[in-house]
Amino acid sequence: MPQKVIFDLGGVLIDWNPRYLYRKLFDDESAMEHFLATVCTPQWNEQQDAGRPITEAVAQLTAQWPRQAALITAYYDRWTEMVGGPMTETVDVLAALHQRKVPLWALTNWSAETFPFVLERYDFFGWFQGIVVSGHEKMKKPDRRIYQVLLDRYSITPNHAVFIDDNPANVAAAREVGLHGLQFTTAQALRRELEGLGLL
Repeated sequence: MPQKVIFDLGGVLIDWNPRYLYRKLFDDESAMEHFLATVCTPQWNEQQDAGRPITEAVAQLTAQWPRQAALITAYYDRWTEMVGGPMTETVDVLAALHQRKVPLWALTNWSAETFPFVLERYDFFGWFQGIVVSGHEKMKKPDRRIYQVLLDRYSITPNHAVFIDDNPANVAAAREVGLHGLQFTTAQALRRELEGLGLL
């Protein structure tokens, strides 16, 4: 049975969404969605999660979309406005594990340049024995190598650990390296699954 738990952060413990910012910058929801689907796309953001410098990313995109330069620049100039806050019900699950002295780690796809803004904001980061950030490692989930970085760095035996992520591809990759992968849907479902594993 697993005795340790590894958490993803965005979409599991932290509510992050660029729409929190861009709804302030667009009057029209469909125009905002078009911008986020064609200009500041998830794929573009993921390259910063994989280690690309923000200045390089913004320069490349503003050269491609010069008329959208102000909106593109806002993405990182006002990045903190995309953070909705902690997902309190999941943080409660994390707190219950912490109180039971279950060893905890985090493995997150996040830009190394923006991660410090959330790291200093939430006390629960202090409950983790270690955090692996994709932007620091220059690779991101679901690349199996980043899971191996975590396992090797903290001497974790894969079949002794649960991995929780909201992205099914990341969960599948975790299972491929031998972790017990759980796809996050709701805090209530997660709590039931962890109870079933004897962790809560």
